[in-house]
Parts: sequence; C-alpha cells; structure tokens
Amino acid sequence: MKQIKPGRAPSMMSGIVGIFMVIIGIAWTIGAAGMGAPWFFCLFGVVWTCIAGMNTLYNFKNATSKNRYSMMDIVDSSEEPDPLNVYFGNQDDEQELSTFPETDIDAEYCPYCGTKVEQDFRFCHKCGKELPE
Repeated sequence: MKQIKPGRAPSMMSGIVGIFMVIIGIAWTIGAAGMGAPWFFCLFGVVWTCIAGMNTLYNFKNATSKNRYSMMDIVDSSEEPDPLNVYFGNQDDEQELSTFPETDIDAEYCPYCGTKVEQDFRFCHKCGKELPE
C-alpha cells in the first residue's frame, strides 16, 4: 500500500528555521526583562522559545529518523511501515483488499508486480498496469 510520508528536506529546513526562532525568543525574553517590560512580555518570550524549541526538535527528529511523519514522499509499506499503524498496534499494512479470488485455475502472473491474474484480464487488479497479450 502506498503511503504519503514527509520528506527529509522540508523537515531539515524547518528545523534550521526553528533554531532562529529559538534565538529570537531568547533575545525577546532578555530584552523584555532588561527594559522592565510588564511580566506578560517576558512570559510571551518564554512560551515562544519553548514552542520553537519543541518544533525544532520535532523537525530534526523527523529529518533524521527512518520512520518519519510527513506529507511529501510516497513510499511502499515494504520500504517503511506506516507510523500510525505501528503506534496504534495495527501491523496489517500488507493486507490485500482485492475482490478477485486468486486461484491457480486459468491464472497468469503480472510481469510488473507478480500478482496472480486470470488469463482474460486486461489490467492487473493490484498494480493497475495493462497486461501484455
């Protein structure tokens, strides 16, 4: 089954931007405290820095881990398992949802994916490619 996965480059770029956001949050907090600004300006800087730090860690982990969350790469479950299925304990990524029974009677194999198909089929029911005649 094809899955949409996050790309590594967008996560790495977001992680680098996150570092700058952490620096801005620290500078904001120090500047607000040094100028004697009201407490909520300092609190804003602390909250900003914490959120930016968590976002930065998430993006760097996403960019460097094998099983990552994202929405940019399309991969097979044989390349990477679906992280949500792993998280929720459902390991049935390879479950076939075919409505065609696979029997050896009058069966051939698709040259593209190796699935058994009947001789009178024009297209493979698994990969969808046109079968040679």
